[in-house]
Amino acid sequence: MGKLGEAGLAATAGPARTLGMEGECRASQARSWGLPAGGAGGDSPGGDAPLPGSISSSSLLQAEVLDLDEDEDDLEVFSKDASLMDMNSFSPLMPTSPLSMINQVKFEDEPDLKDLFITVDEPESHVTTIETFITYRIITKTSRGEFDSSEFEVRRRYQDFLWLKEKLEEAHPTLIIPPLPEKFIVKGMVERFNDDFIETRRKALHKFLNRIADHPTLTFNEDFKIFLTAQASEFSSHKKQGPGLLSRMGQSVRAVALSMRGVKSRPEEFMEMNNFIEIFSQKINLIDKISQRIYKEEREYLDEMKEYGPIHILWSASEEDLADTLKSVASCIDKCCKATEKRMSGFSEALLPVVHEYVLYSEMLMAVMKRRDQIQAELDSKVEALTSKKADTDLLTEEIGKLEDKVECANNALKADWERWKQNMQNDIKSAFTNMAEENILYYEQCLATWESFLTSQTDLHLEEASEDKL
Repeated sequence: MGKLGEAGLAATAGPARTLGMEGECRASQARSWGLPAGGAGGDSPGGDAPLPGSISSSSLLQAEVLDLDEDEDDLEVFSKDASLMDMNSFSPLMPTSPLSMINQVKFEDEPDLKDLFITVDEPESHVTTIETFITYRIITKTSRGEFDSSEFEVRRRYQDFLWLKEKLEEAHPTLIIPPLPEKFIVKGMVERFNDDFIETRRKALHKFLNRIADHPTLTFNEDFKIFLTAQASEFSSHKKQGPGLLSRMGQSVRAVALSMRGVKSRPEEFMEMNNFIEIFSQKINLIDKISQRIYKEEREYLDEMKEYGPIHILWSASEEDLADTLKSVASCIDKCCKATEKRMSGFSEALLPVVHEYVLYSEMLMAVMKRRDQIQAELDSKVEALTSKKADTDLLTEEIGKLEDKVECANNALKADWERWKQNMQNDIKSAFTNMAEENILYYEQCLATWESFLTSQTDLHLEEASEDKL
């Protein structure tokens, strides 16, 4: 475990200067600033700086992330990788909403003022004739003007969280939506509704909502606001709105067809992103597997160590001359057991959830890239149809123009959110492994002090007995 803690120090990064906001496409943004629409070479409001979204592909990714040995037995799972060490500033697109601009624009000397606080607590079991499910209380406190009150309290079940995630993906297809915990039973869990499972899910749902609240764009999503504020009947009515079943089926079939078709020429920067995601997914899954294995072995070690204390107490009853020494050994073992339990608690609460969350993030990233490719594939198909003149050229030209704007918006949103996500990932992983390393150091110091105290007392006792024998 010491190596894992040490390894986490490799995931370092400097302070972020990025805002990480999704905005309108570059052409629309230029118009909102009163500037001519154009590409990366257009002038920005600040002078010679390029418009947001013009970051070069080479600044996105420079090397492989989380460079692990292929051998799972090697716990030195990180390397000091350039892609994790070097974060380049990126100026994302400014939203056109004045309220969004007020809340999202940050200056370097301005403190990060949070205006939305969400708590998920008090899980409650519900049993009906059809199903059994758990709801969670969600308390929201805010100072935002668009909310009707400063505090709200609602109850939501897991399916409601799934609905919110789907609505966010629908509204922002190329933003990186925080992952939800798995729907089904976590590996190793026997009872679906036992206290440990419910508490683990509650913490994950709490983090899910707070990550959305901290996101510069998702936090202003209307469905997110309704999720936090609407009471049961209003929320149920809102969920029923939207496209019907046939419409959703048509969209799904269309998306599958586009994904099967693929893209002809993915831009180089997104090729690099995709390579990064594939490598990251492999490495973080391996780290998750190793972490789970270490936790299991530590649990077995603790269970075995707990048996030695009572054994030494029983032994002391049959060895009168060694009774005090054996009882002291039992006391030391008991102290080490408590220290081990504390360390394992920190391991399971601070490290394992962070690593597993980024396993889920890797799956989300792949889905985001797939949605981006689908948008580009739709544009490619229209361009191909126009080239072959298989349809009305005027109509196709108009559709192509709209799709070009859509692709540009999607690309700019992903590039801006990508930088924000990378910064958060580096901070989270660095913090988790650094904290775990500190916990390990404290644990070994406590155990060492316990046994050194025992040895010192035994040495003093033997010296005292030796001096008495001489007298």
